[in-house]
Amino acid sequence: MIQYFKSDKPFALELGGTLPQLTIAYHTYGTLSPARDNVIWVCHALTANSDVADWWPHTVEKGAFLDPERYFVVCANILGSHYGTTGPLTPDPRSGEPLYGDFPAITIGDMARAHSLLADALGIGRIHKLVGSSVGGFQAMEWAAQAPGRFENLILIATDAKASPWAIAVDETQRMAIKSDATYGEKRADAAAAGLAAARAIGMLTYRGPEGYNRTQQDLPGASLSDLHRAVTYQRHQGEKLCNRYNAYSYVTILDAFDTHDIGRGRGGLQAALDTLTMPAIIVGITTDIIFTPAEMRLLASRLPNAKYYEIDSPMGHDGFLVEHVQLNKILTQK
Repeated sequence: MIQYFKSDKPFALELGGTLPQLTIAYHTYGTLSPARDNVIWVCHALTANSDVADWWPHTVEKGAFLDPERYFVVCANILGSHYGTTGPLTPDPRSGEPLYGDFPAITIGDMARAHSLLADALGIGRIHKLVGSSVGGFQAMEWAAQAPGRFENLILIATDAKASPWAIAVDETQRMAIKSDATYGEKRADAAAAGLAAARAIGMLTYRGPEGYNRTQQDLPGASLSDLHRAVTYQRHQGEKLCNRYNAYSYVTILDAFDTHDIGRGRGGLQAALDTLTMPAIIVGITTDIIFTPAEMRLLASRLPNAKYYEIDSPMGHDGFLVEHVQLNKILTQK
């Protein structure tokens, strides 16, 4: 069940500006132990929500790495998102109207500080495992860099310590698609729907990659030349599906935050920041990921003081972390 934490205190933002108040939506699974030593905190990716059991199948169940019979699992919806935490569609208490495109710029650091605020409110000090995949990994690394003594173990899946030029270019291409929609900037929740659909279709290319598409979107035998290719209908379906559950302003807000990610900023550089993360870390790459390549993931593991590297063999690209739950659970439940 979704829960909400509300703070009436101003929340200052790294790039300037302040949110006059803050709401954080979150889910928990399992029971907090009397010693409060069984917490696993999950940081979610771009358009996910706080309900991990919904978007990460077969991970929040008995015997899996987020076993609710053993652990108290927490996931908070990220700042700027569409799913209950303060974002572009949240009514501004000063006007009563959402800010839409005027929502202030946020960073991954702001997201991490919001997580910390919630953890404090829940009475959670030490966190046994901090887990993040994709943009969730950005948050996990940033939070760990902000408070390295808080975390006993770090699990990073298909992510990196800094946004790469390639990933930023993909983000900008999606933003260009959204902002080319003439309705972008209009103060309504469904503004730039066509642009958002196009952006999602662009993003899907990088999430799945050529091997994933070529395995799953071949035209069926006997298809007519007049039929739309399966790859065409898939792209359209993915764009429409996102538009039915998300909004362009949150999407742009989080893409912009993605591009700010660099845990070395203000900490003496990337390696200096990584050197502070001395807790045991598990780094998981995916063989066909073209956003965070296996080579980049192995490099990240080599630069952390106490990390082990594992790799998921999957044709599904970056999305492999969402679908290869058998491999992932095997890696993350080993003794």
